[in-house]
Amino acid sequence: MVTANKEMVVYCFDTLVAHYNKEEAPPPAFDEGRHPLFVTWKKVVNGGEPRLRGCIGSLEARDLINGFKDYALISALRDRRFPPIEAKELPLLECTVSILTDYETANDYLDWEVGKHGIIIEFSDPDYNTRRSATYLPEVAAHEGWTKLEAIDSLIRKAGYNGPITDAVRKRIQLTRYQSSLFTMQYGEYVSYVKQARGEAPVTVGAKLRN
Repeated sequence: MVTANKEMVVYCFDTLVAHYNKEEAPPPAFDEGRHPLFVTWKKVVNGGEPRLRGCIGSLEARDLINGFKDYALISALRDRRFPPIEAKELPLLECTVSILTDYETANDYLDWEVGKHGIIIEFSDPDYNTRRSATYLPEVAAHEGWTKLEAIDSLIRKAGYNGPITDAVRKRIQLTRYQSSLFTMQYGEYVSYVKQARGEAPVTVGAKLRN
């Protein structure tokens, strides 16, 4: 089974730096493969805990090289919850790549474990008779300190449902649980890796970035 690794995160950083430079990113140092995947960008503000800056991916299997190349940019620049990440923010960024595995159909909306499973919910909106869906990666509920019920209710809102959340609404949910392999790297670690592997620091918009 393919697991998330350092080279995948390096490729995401390379891709974002190359975007600002209007260049092509260096070739990735990992093998081809097909898996569902996500790219998450966070930003350290005033030395505090990293804050989400963008997170988008695919629940369907994607070619890993093209998938990370695409979602490194989509999550950085086109997550509608946030303004696009600017080049000047690079030194404050942290990147996590996730490869999703072990998809299972749950018995009900509580048939999963906080900290172990990511969850995908699908349900019909009783007010508009439309289909809604949303997902949280495995680390989200644990990071937020949510119970399973709190995570489900938050995910219902994320899916775009604005009506009252009742037990009847929850029981409409079809839940798929999954697990993930992930790897996280901060920008400073990326710079050190590039210096060691390539003999020079990454450069963007005509100036060397601070470590």
